[in-house]
Amino acid sequence: MRSLSGFLPLAATAFLLQAPALSAAEAPAPVFDFSAEQAARPRAEASEAVAAALPEGFAFVEPGKLTVAVAPSVAPLAFYAEDARTPVGADPDIAQLLADKLGLELKLNAVAWVDWPLGLASGKYDAVISNVGVTEARKEKFDFSTYRLGLHGFYAGLNSGIAPIAEPKDVAGLRIIVGASTNQERILTLWDERNRAEGLKPVEFKYFDDEAASLLALAAGRADVIVQPHATLVYLAARDRNLRRLGVLSAGWPERSDVAVTTRKGSGLAPVLTLALNELIAEGLYARSLARWGVEAEALEVSETNPKGLPKF
Repeated sequence: MRSLSGFLPLAATAFLLQAPALSAAEAPAPVFDFSAEQAARPRAEASEAVAAALPEGFAFVEPGKLTVAVAPSVAPLAFYAEDARTPVGADPDIAQLLADKLGLELKLNAVAWVDWPLGLASGKYDAVISNVGVTEARKEKFDFSTYRLGLHGFYAGLNSGIAPIAEPKDVAGLRIIVGASTNQERILTLWDERNRAEGLKPVEFKYFDDEAASLLALAAGRADVIVQPHATLVYLAARDRNLRRLGVLSAGWPERSDVAVTTRKGSGLAPVLTLALNELIAEGLYARSLARWGVEAEALEVSETNPKGLPKF
């Protein structure tokens, strides 16, 4: 797969990240693997240190297996393979690498995203790896091992000429497609209010009924920029070959937003998975896994157990 970007370190305070815009000649062309077999999926060797870190007497849901819940609904993070029943994507890849480190077989449970909290709390699976963000409210009930940054992306038409977006003033006067009542809308509304207070042109928010209508409006020149979760736009850009990235920012702006492997509170598994993730980072397998799905811009330098989460609202 062709790389979409290098690792982009977090800014120290604002957690706004800029990715270089890509010209038509430089447009990314990743090739996603839709097969059920996933022959190119990175695999890891079992780690004695990781196995030794398990709490004494720890019992997995099924002996010899790491049972992980994943919601296969959003490419390239997690979606069904061409057989329409096997979950594949960036999240299943991470699940496989963690199972490998533990010396266990991976068992993936496909679930609806809204069902993961009850299923995890009731002991149906050992962990959830499904784009779950770390929040202070969730930390009261679950433990976390971080494995990606939560990012939104700014994308425009491939030949639109829109300048890169790196800070609030860069969106002044633009026609921006957002989903109503989304986190993206919340952030951009704050940016627009700041810009207006400084005498800059207002943002013209554009709302459409579905993704297809949004992309059609962008292609037809009825909007300048679309803002969605970064990974979703990576997939759409790869599929349609007519989008380019202008920038990315933290999904929790102005706070950092971490995505994490989620485990039962106090089970003792979270520190073990954090250790495994840091081994994978050091070995380069983690980076290979993210790059395979074009989301290397979301890479972490280090995994943490129960870091500061997004605040309660």
